Amino acid sequence: MSLTIFQTMLPHDDAEVSTAFYRDTLGFEVRADVEYGGMHWITVGPPEQPGTSIVLYPPEATPGMTDDERKVVAEMMAKGTFASVNLATDDVDGVFARLQAGDAEVVQEPTDQPYGVRDCAFRDPSGNMIRIQEPR
Repeated sequence: MSLTIFQTMLPHDDAEVSTAFYRDTLGFEVRADVEYGGMHWITVGPPEQPGTSIVLYPPEATPGMTDDERKVVAEMMAKGTFASVNLATDDVDGVFARLQAGDAEVVQEPTDQPYGVRDCAFRDPSGNMIRIQEPR
């Protein structure tokens, strides 16, 4: 028996803007766009990793979430403190240049870290933190 990473979830607050960012800015392929009740769950991922995906989901659809909790999630998303993902590349400076030329909000320019990576950070249009790391 083995376990692999299949999907991770990141919230979105605008399906069209999020799809455009992950497809056009990051270069991910859109694998699914499921609409239900006016809400969209969009599955995206790198073409080189067909078995690993990010599902962009509407946080208001989370079962059992109260109105107060929805309000807190929306506030945290607006501040960029609710969700994050780490991505890897073999050229962090090249990826940084591409993202900086696009519509990504720069949080940190490429930096050599003491824990063995060179990385940078951006926020997607929903406020999710995206760290791009180049292992050294």
